[in-house]
Amino acid sequence: MSLGGDTTTGAAPEQGATSPISAPQTQSDEPSPQVQDVLSSEIGISVMLNRLKQSIASAKEFSNFLKKRSALEDEHANSLKKICRQSQESMARSEHRGGSFATAYEEMMVIHDRMADNGLQFAMSLHQMSEDLQELAAIAEKSRKGWKQNGLSAEHRVVELETAMRKSKAKYDSLAEEYDRARTGDTTGRQGGKVFGLRSHKSGAQHEEDLLRKAQVADQDYQTKVQVAHTERKELLERTRPETVKALQDIVKECDSGLVLQMQKFASFNEKLVLSNGLSISPLKNGSEGRSLRESILSIDNDKDLNDYLASQHAKVPPKASLPQYEHNHLIDASTRAPATTYTQKQSQTPSSAQPPLPQPGMFQQNARTSTFSETVANVQNQGPYGHNYGQSTSSIPILGNPSSQALHERSFSHGSAMGPGSGAASQQQYGQRGSTPQQTQPPPGSRFHGAYNSPSSHDGPPQLGALPFQSSQPQQPQQTNFSQLPSQQTASGPVSNSLQQHPVVPPQAHRNSPPIAPQMAPSRPVFGVSLTRLYERDGLAVPMVVYQCIQAVDLFGLNVEGIYRLSGSVPAVNKLKTLFDTDSSSSNLDFRNPENFFHDVNSVAGLLKQFFRDLPDPLMTREHYSACIDAAKNEDDIVRRDSLHAIINNLPDPNYATLRALTLHLHRVIENSGANRMSSQNLAIVFGPTLMGTAPGSAIADAGWQVRVIDTILQNTFQIFDEDD
Repeated sequence: MSLGGDTTTGAAPEQGATSPISAPQTQSDEPSPQVQDVLSSEIGISVMLNRLKQSIASAKEFSNFLKKRSALEDEHANSLKKICRQSQESMARSEHRGGSFATAYEEMMVIHDRMADNGLQFAMSLHQMSEDLQELAAIAEKSRKGWKQNGLSAEHRVVELETAMRKSKAKYDSLAEEYDRARTGDTTGRQGGKVFGLRSHKSGAQHEEDLLRKAQVADQDYQTKVQVAHTERKELLERTRPETVKALQDIVKECDSGLVLQMQKFASFNEKLVLSNGLSISPLKNGSEGRSLRESILSIDNDKDLNDYLASQHAKVPPKASLPQYEHNHLIDASTRAPATTYTQKQSQTPSSAQPPLPQPGMFQQNARTSTFSETVANVQNQGPYGHNYGQSTSSIPILGNPSSQALHERSFSHGSAMGPGSGAASQQQYGQRGSTPQQTQPPPGSRFHGAYNSPSSHDGPPQLGALPFQSSQPQQPQQTNFSQLPSQQTASGPVSNSLQQHPVVPPQAHRNSPPIAPQMAPSRPVFGVSLTRLYERDGLAVPMVVYQCIQAVDLFGLNVEGIYRLSGSVPAVNKLKTLFDTDSSSSNLDFRNPENFFHDVNSVAGLLKQFFRDLPDPLMTREHYSACIDAAKNEDDIVRRDSLHAIINNLPDPNYATLRALTLHLHRVIENSGANRMSSQNLAIVFGPTLMGTAPGSAIADAGWQVRVIDTILQNTFQIFDEDD
C-alpha cells in the first residue's frame, strides 16, 4: 500500500461527485540555519523521533474518530431504512388514507430510502479511510522503531568512545607527571603524603625506567582511543546522523501527508453526502429523479381524497327507509276519559282544609333525580354550600336571579393576627351587604339551607365550603296569580317555593288524556372556556359546579395523597370528565362523592380543576389586576404585601371573589395535611401561580417568581383575607 495514497474504496455517492480537495502545496526553500543546526546537533535524532511520534498519535486519533463516525452513520442509515420500510408497510394497510396522500407518502419514503443509501455509502467510505490511517500509523511506527535503534545506538557508541578516550588521557597524564618527578629527583608525592621510593626495593633508575615504560603504554592506548573516537564521530556526523534524520523526516512528511489527505477526503465526502441528500430531496428540474419532497407534499388534495373515498363507498349505501309515522290507538280514548273527569270533580269538591299537606319547598325541582315525595329538606347531611345539593343534578340547584339584583358582598379587611382562625365568628360581621341593610344571620323561611347552619350534624357530612351572603338561596320571581286564591299554600315555615308554583301537582290520571311527549335532550351548556361572570349569570352559582365537585373530591379522597396537585393525572380521564361537564352537567356521574365517577384517580380530579382555571378567558385574579398584584408582591414587608393583596382581592368581581375564597380555603386544608401530602404553601403556589394569575400583555418571564409570591402570600394569610367556613 502506498502511504497516504488516494483510496477510493467505498466512495460516497457519485452524484455530483467532486475530486478530493487539493490544498496548495508550498514549496519551501532550503531549511533555515536554525533548523540545520538542530538537525545536525546531537539532539537532532531525538527531536525527529519525538516529532514522528506526534504524527503517529494524530493519525491514530483521527482514525478512531472516523471509525466511530462510520458506526454512527451506519446505525443511522440502517435505522432510517428500517423505519421507512415499516412505515411503508403500515401505510399500505386499509386503515390508512389513500389517494394523493398515499402517493405523496410513498414518494417521501422513497426519498428517505435514498438518503439512507447515501448514508450507508458515506459510512463505508469513512470505515475504509479509518483502516487506511491505521495502516499508515502502523508502518510509520515500525519505521520509527528501526531508525531509533540505529540512530541512537550510533550516538551512544560515540559517547562511550569519547568517555573512554577521556579516561585514557587522564591516566596518561598522571603517569607522565609521576615519571617527571622521578626523573627530576622530586621524591615528594601527593598521594596520602607518602614519599615514593623510600620503601621500594627498586633503585631510582629502575623506578624511573618503569614509569617511563608505563607512560609509553598509556600514550599508545590514548592515541588508539583518540583515533577510534575520531573515526566514529566522523562516521556519525558525515553518514549515520544525516541518514537517520533524513529518514525520519521522510516518515514524518509521509505520515503527515497521508493524514491531511484523509482529512481532505473526509471533507469531500461530507460535501458529497450533503449534495446527494439535497438532490434527493430537491432534484434538478431537468433531471429524471422525480418530484421533490416539497412538490410531493404540496400535491396532496384532501378534498379530492375525501370525495374519492366517499364515492368508493357508494355501493355500500343501504336503501332509503321511510319516515316513522304515528299511529293513534282509538281504544285509549274510550278507557281514559271518564276516570279523568271523575277525579277532577272530586278535586273541586274537596275543601282546602282536607287537602293533603303540600310537599316541602325544593322537592319538585325540575329534572330532579328522584320522584318520591317522602324526602324532606331536613336531611342536611346531603346538602352542600353555595346552593349545591349532593342528591340533585345540576339543573335542580336553585337558580339565582340577575346578578345585578343580588345583594352585593362586603369584603373583609386585614387586621393582623386578630383575624386568625379563632375569630371566624367575629369576622362574619364584616360580610354584610354593601348597602345599609345588615346581613341576615339566619336563612329565610323555605330556604334549602334552613336548619343546616347551626345543626351539629352538618359537620358530619362532606366538607363544607360555606355560603356567601351575596348568593341568595331563594330565586326572586314574581308570584303567579293563579295561586293567589289558595290559602293552603301558606305553611308553618313560610310561603311555598316558586318551584312548586311552576310545577303544580297533577293527578297521574290526568296525564293519560294528553298525547305522549317526546323526550327532549338538554342543550349543551359548556363550562370550560366560559368566563366566571357568564357561568354565574347562566347557572346562578357563585362557585361553578366543576370547582365545587373537584374541591369536594380532593377534600374527601386526596388530602393525604402525596404530591396532590403536583402530580399529573390521566389525560384521557381528564378529557372525559371535561367533556361530561361541557355536554351533560346533569349527569349522575358528576357526583364526585363516589370515587367510581372519577375512576378512583383523585389526581385526574386535581388536573381537571387546574384545567378549568387555565381555560378561563380571563384568569381568576383577572388581567385588570395583574400589574397591581405583581407590584404588591414586590413589597418586602409581609404586612404591607398582605394588606395590598387583600385590597386587590376585595375589588375582584363577585364570582371571582367567591371562587377564589372557596379555592383558598380548600388549599389551606391541603396545607394542613402537608405532613402526608408533602405540599406546602410554596409548592402549591408554584403549581397555581401561573394558573390563577395568567399572563398580562407585555409581561416577562421574570414575573413567574412574583406570581408564585402572590399565591403564597394569599395561602399563608388565608384567615386574614377570608372568613373561615362555619
